[in-house]
Amino acid sequence: MTPCLTPAQLADRHRGTLDTALEAIAGRGYWSPYPEHPKAYGDGATVLNSLDAEQGLAAFNAVRDSRFELDQPGTTGWVGAEHSPYGFALGVSYPKADIDQLLPAMAAAVPDWRDAGPETRALVCLEILARINAHTMEFAHAVMHTSGQAFMMAMQAGGPHAQDRGLEAVTYAYAEQTRMPRHAAWSKPQGKRGPIELSKEFTAVPRGVSLLVGCNTFPTWNGFPGLFASLAAGNPVLVKPHPHAVLPLAIAVRFAREVLHAAGFSRDLVTLVAEEDGGTIAADLARRPEVRIIDYTGSTAFGDWLETHAPQAQVYTEKAGVNTVVIDSTDNYKGMIANLAFSLSLYSGQMCTTPQNLLVPRHGITTDDGEKTYDQVVSDLAAAVEHLLADDSRAVSILGAIVSPAVRARVQTAPEIGDVALRSRSIRHPEFPDATVRTPVLVKLDAAKPEHEAAYRSECFGPVSFAVAVDSTTEALALLRSTVAEQGAMTVGGYTTDARVERGLVDVCLEECAQLSLNLTGGVYVNQTSAFSDLHGSGGNPSANAALVDAAFVADRFRVVEVRRQA
Repeated sequence: MTPCLTPAQLADRHRGTLDTALEAIAGRGYWSPYPEHPKAYGDGATVLNSLDAEQGLAAFNAVRDSRFELDQPGTTGWVGAEHSPYGFALGVSYPKADIDQLLPAMAAAVPDWRDAGPETRALVCLEILARINAHTMEFAHAVMHTSGQAFMMAMQAGGPHAQDRGLEAVTYAYAEQTRMPRHAAWSKPQGKRGPIELSKEFTAVPRGVSLLVGCNTFPTWNGFPGLFASLAAGNPVLVKPHPHAVLPLAIAVRFAREVLHAAGFSRDLVTLVAEEDGGTIAADLARRPEVRIIDYTGSTAFGDWLETHAPQAQVYTEKAGVNTVVIDSTDNYKGMIANLAFSLSLYSGQMCTTPQNLLVPRHGITTDDGEKTYDQVVSDLAAAVEHLLADDSRAVSILGAIVSPAVRARVQTAPEIGDVALRSRSIRHPEFPDATVRTPVLVKLDAAKPEHEAAYRSECFGPVSFAVAVDSTTEALALLRSTVAEQGAMTVGGYTTDARVERGLVDVCLEECAQLSLNLTGGVYVNQTSAFSDLHGSGGNPSANAALVDAAFVADRFRVVEVRRQA
C-alpha cells in the first residue's frame, strides 16, 4: 500500500509539537497544544477542520441507535447496552470479537511498526491525537453521556486535557526509546596491534500486546496515557472499555485505525473489544500469554487480582484511595472554604482525586478571621457548598449526574455513618429530567470513636465527605500517614501557616509517596492536575502502582535489543 501520509508530511505537521513537548516535560511549566475553550473549535476557529458544539452533537447523535463499524478481523456479533446517566439509552452496538482471530492479526502488524522506529511512531501518534482533537466536541458529548460529567467538564477533561495526557505519554516514550543511539561504532585499542572494531545497532523492541481496561468515569483521561504510551513504544493495543463507557474509546480507536492505515501500517495495531455488563473478558484477556502489558483504572479488588494473576504482563493500575486534607491553620479562611467547597462538589465527587477526609483539630484552628472551632469550620464549609449550588442551573453544570446506582446508594446511606453537617438534595436537571443529580453530603466523625474508624479508613467514592475531629494536628498527621500507608491516596491537601506543620506534612507525603497540595485558596483545586507539569498518582502507595505520566510509566513497555557486527 502506498501511504497517503508520508514520513515527511508527518514530520512537517508534528515534529515541532514533539520538540516543544520534550521541552515541556523537562521544564514542567504550563503548556498545551490543545485549546480548552469551546470557541477554539469549528469553522474558522483556532483548530482547523474541527467540529463546533452543534456539529459535535450531530456526530454524537449520528452514532446512536446504530452499529459502530470498525472492520476488525474476527467480528462474530454485536454487543452494547450503554445508558446515559442523563436518562436515555445510547443504543450503540460494537463488534464482538473472536480473540483467537483478533490477536494473531495484531501480532502480524507488529514488525512494520517496530521497524518504523520511535520517531515515526511518535509522529503517527501525534496525527491520531490531532484528529481526535479536531473532534473534541464529539468526544465531549460521548464522555458526557457515558460518565455523567457536565458538558463543560466532559469537553475539557474528556477532550484537550485527555489529549494532553496522551501526548505526554508519547513524549516520554519517545524520550526513553531514544536515550540510546540507533547505531554506534565501537573500537577498542590493542596497543601495537590494530584495534578491535565492531558496529553496533540498538533497537527498541515492543513487549507485546497491550491491554487497556477502561473506566466509567474518565474513559479518555485515564485511557489515553496507556493507549498512546504502548502504541508509541511499538506495541499493538487492545482496547477493552468499561461496558457503560464504550463510545469515547471506540471513537478514539476509529481514528487510530484510520491514521495507521493512511500512514502505511496495519489498522489492527489498535482494536476494540466490547462486552455486556457482567462479562469476564478483561480477566480472560489478562491471562493470555500474548498480553504483555495491562493498563487498568478501577476497583482495588480487580486491580489487585490483575497484579497477582497476570504475571506475564507488566501491569499498571490505578485503584482506590482515601484522599485527605489536613486543616491546621490558614491566612485566607474564606479562600480555603470556597476552594474546598468546589473541590467537594466538582463532578459530584466522582473523581479519584476528590478529598474525602477533612482532618480538623477539635479545639479549632487559627485563621485571618479569628479562631474557628471545629464546628464553625464544618458549618462554614457546609454553607459554602450550599451557596455554590444554590442555583439549580449553575449546580448541574458543576455536579453533572450520578454515574451509577452504587454511588447513589452511598449518598443515601451516608447519614447513617455519623452526624450530618450537610444533607444531600436532589436537583432536577433542566435539560435532562431523568438524570440523577445529587448535591454532596458532609458527615461529622470523631477519630476518638471506634465506631467511626471503618468509615474514614476506607474509600467512599462519590459526593460523600467526612469532617473528622482529631485531638491535634499531630494526631492528624499520624492519621494521614496510616491511611496513606494502608489504603493509599491519589491526593493530599494541607492548610497551615506553621512552618513546622508544613514540614511535617511534606515529610509524611515524601515518606508515603503521596502527591501534596498546600494552601490552595484560588482557582486551582486539589483534585485537578495539569499535564506536562503535575504527576497523577505516584506509584508509591496502594492507590496506584504507576504515575501519569513519568519515565517509569513508559520504560517497561519496550526492551532494547543489540545486534553486533564485525566491522
